[in-house]
Amino acid sequence: MSAAATAAPVAATTLFAGVDEAGRGPLAGPVVVAAVVFPPGRTPVNGLDDSKQLDEACREKLYPRIVERALAWHVVFVEVADIDRLNIYHATMHGMREALRGVAAALAGGAHAGCTLEARVDGNRLPPGLPCAARAIVGGDALDRAIMAASILAKVSRDRHMRALHARWPEYGFDAHKGYSTPAHLEALARLGPCPEHRRSFAPVRDALQGPDLFAECAAVPVGA
Repeated sequence: MSAAATAAPVAATTLFAGVDEAGRGPLAGPVVVAAVVFPPGRTPVNGLDDSKQLDEACREKLYPRIVERALAWHVVFVEVADIDRLNIYHATMHGMREALRGVAAALAGGAHAGCTLEARVDGNRLPPGLPCAARAIVGGDALDRAIMAASILAKVSRDRHMRALHARWPEYGFDAHKGYSTPAHLEALARLGPCPEHRRSFAPVRDALQGPDLFAECAAVPVGA
């Protein structure tokens, strides 16, 4: 998901893209990465903060304001199959790289094509192969407003996705815990085994595979058997 604002060409300047993720720690569902570029000067959205410091209603209220007032934004979902194939660290780095490529491409086709893009990434590591200069900022989601906005887009997008997964797999309670390792989630995982949205590269899910993987067994049975 992405968008860029359209306007008359502007003088060349440096634009800053905030980048953050949601969902590195859960046992199920994607890791989601967002990048947000605001116009230079005063941030056009009030009430921004680290998404973890805001309640769900506040995040949902801020989401449309961010996407309406950003110069460009892009949200990337890195699905469970890629997390298990790459590991969660490399999957997150991949998502950050693709989110930045998304906003860079959006800006290149608009009024800000002549501007220089620089990324500010929450954390202490930078992905290789970025399309622009970048710096990592530890605790950036509490310091930089573009990173705050990215954290909100990533969190809201992932929470919505986990509620949709709950409709498919209601036994696990994804709407409540969003895939994190709460006691209720661990109990359901031990009782039912993992569903296709569980990360089999994560230890609690691997442990649950010691019992029957009911969903895998059902998928392996031919239709009509």
